[in-house]
Order: sequence, then structure tokens, then C-alpha cells
Amino acid sequence: MSHALVTGAGSGIGAAIARRLAAGGIKVTLAGRRAEPLEAVASAIGSGVFVASGFDVTSDEAVAGGLEAARAVFGPISILINNAGEAPSAPFEKTSLDLWERVLDVDLTGVFRVTKAALPDIKAQGRNGRIISVASTAGLTGYAYVSAYCAAKHGVIGLTRALALELAKTGVTVNAVCPGFTDTPLLDKAVETIVAKTGRTAEEARASLASGNPQGRLVTPEEVADTVFWLASAGAASINGQAIAIAGGEVL
Repeated sequence: MSHALVTGAGSGIGAAIARRLAAGGIKVTLAGRRAEPLEAVASAIGSGVFVASGFDVTSDEAVAGGLEAARAVFGPISILINNAGEAPSAPFEKTSLDLWERVLDVDLTGVFRVTKAALPDIKAQGRNGRIISVASTAGLTGYAYVSAYCAAKHGVIGLTRALALELAKTGVTVNAVCPGFTDTPLLDKAVETIVAKTGRTAEEARASLASGNPQGRLVTPEEVADTVFWLASAGAASINGQAIAIAGGEVL
């Protein structure tokens, strides 16, 4: 029985990934800090899911406790989806050390922390073991006003490539998906910031973000989830160390 743990599973891309994995017959642990949104996702999915609330990727103790609880329900982790993250914006000159350290702690060190804790389980799965991190096109190119986020996501891709080579002979694959602007609550926050700072309407702000995609639209969480599901499948056993852009051609 495959058992996937999805961090940041309470909304947006994480929730879509959890739904897709569960629909594919995989047991899923929904991990996140707040119980209420996780319970809502679990209720919508129905059976085959476990809620691990209080799962703070910046805390070794919280990660260890969440993994222990998940194993007690569904057994060892075979698929890890590193999705937890945040993306506050600020000009570089106004980016405080506190903001910088917080973003890197959640978006990069959190990936390191959870992956390291789950790795013994995943290595034991051999060719069925998967580590998939949700990075961003910000890990492949640069965007103004999100320097900490760009740095963190570039780091996630570097970690992915290094670990893929270290684990290659075990059969475990390590990959990243890199969505462009995706229609999620995280994007809604970006729209609010644009509206507040520029006076544009929310519709104008969303259209501006969508225009970065050559297809002229926002990516959907379900499109990201479908890619993750494929990477988790047996058919993707030779896909390793890749950073797959899901962005309509924005990054080539």
C-alpha cells in the first residue's frame, strides 16, 4: 500500500495534490499547521486519509511527531510531497532579516527537515519511493520583489538535483514541479498586495499575473496535481532530478 504525506495540504496546490493521490488509490496523510482546513479537505475526500495537524515544517519535534502519527495509521511513508511554503513580497531593500530567515526556514529548510526525517522510510521502498517538491518558476528564473522566495525555490531545485544523484542507485526518484502563477489562496494574497499598492482592480491584477503565461491564463491547482500524480506513478521511474515547469511556456 502506497502512503503519501503532503505538507501544506489544507488548501490550494497541496489540497489538489491530496485529492488526486487519494483518487488514485493512495493513502494520504494531510499535514499542516492548522486542523480546520485539513479536516475540511479530509471530509471532502472521504476515506483513506489521515490528518496530521500541528505539522510545522520549521520544528523538528513537530515533524517527528507528525510522521510517527502518520506511520501508526498507514505505515511507512513511500511518497513525500513537500508543498508547504509562503511567499511574502517586499523590495529587496525593505526585506528584513526576519522576513528572509522566515521564508528560507519554511520554503527551503522545511523541505530539508521533512525530507531528512522521512528518508529512511522512503529509501526502504526502493523503486516505489518518491520525493516530490513543489518549487516554482521562481526557482528557475527571477521575479522582482520576492527575492527571499526566489532564493528559497532555487535552493529547493538545487537540493532536488543533488539528492536525486545521491539516491539514484536506490531506485528512489527525487523531482520538483515548478508551477507558474496558479489560481490559489497564495495568489489571492498577491492580488490583494497589487491592489493595495497600485490601485488596480482585483480583475486587473489577476489579468496582469496571468499575462506572464504565454497561454494567457493562470495555471490550475489540478494541473499541478496531475503532474505530481504522474511523477509518483511507476511509469515515471526514470524521471529523476528534474524541475518540471507547469507554466504554459513561461520558462523554456
